[in-house]
Amino acid sequence: MEIHISRNGQRFGPYSLPEVQAGLDAGNIVETDLAWHDGAPDWVPVSQLAGLSIPVRHPSPPPPPHLRPTAHAPQASYSGANALQPHFAQLHPSFQQQRFLIRRKFLTLAGAKFHVFNEAGAIILYSRMKAFKLKEDITIFTDESMREPLVRIRARRIIDFAATYDVFDVSTGQEYQIGALRRKGVKSLIQDEWLIYNTRDQQIGLIKEESTALALLRRLIAFTALFLPQQYDFTIGNHSVGFMKQTFNPFIMKMTADFSQDTQGYLDRRLAASAAVLLCVIEGKQG
Repeated sequence: MEIHISRNGQRFGPYSLPEVQAGLDAGNIVETDLAWHDGAPDWVPVSQLAGLSIPVRHPSPPPPPHLRPTAHAPQASYSGANALQPHFAQLHPSFQQQRFLIRRKFLTLAGAKFHVFNEAGAIILYSRMKAFKLKEDITIFTDESMREPLVRIRARRIIDFAATYDVFDVSTGQEYQIGALRRKGVKSLIQDEWLIYNTRDQQIGLIKEESTALALLRRLIAFTALFLPQQYDFTIGNHSVGFMKQTFNPFIMKMTADFSQDTQGYLDRRLAASAAVLLCVIEGKQG
């Protein structure tokens, strides 16, 4: 069954029933959105579709959705207050990217600077980390002026071996959560592994170092990491959505994140960019 979704007269889809459920869980679809599928006489609220579990909503607003429009479903009208838009259309331009280049410059006692570039080589994101912080609290800005904050990454606990980091959108002046990232502490001793959570702390994806054998070599043999740079694979559900690969440079850490294969927008680019910066932070400390 292919399901079309409508909000404010705009149509998206089609989606399978599991994809609609995933959208509900992530907050990208709400139960008052209208739904239609082949054979249905008219549009009905999503809450009336059989086979769905409607989650209990948190008071914070949902993140911008990852839905794409379609022109094949019948016209529907809807007067809901929340506008459902294609994923890239509502994101800040800094996150309307398929590829990111993250560069970490070490400042020893002063901490570290992170520059994120687009494919044209322009700075689109910037963060500066202070040294010797017991609890990570990272703000990502549009540029080095640090006048326009976009995202905040905050650890839940101080010095947590299997740390969880909440990711918030702060671009509007109000803070609301868009997801979380959790490092699997014991497993990451051998092979780095991170869980991607939605706003309800439900796992929706995984970030994993590409090879157990290569991961062991990097950890057991000195300087091996210089010649066998790390690569992380990103998946959402059963979908491979991108990868992040380190570029060899003994003085400056460089990571390229590529999400061009995520044509359906399964991974929120704000969460993707936050994960890329956070991995550079943790990897820099490990290194």
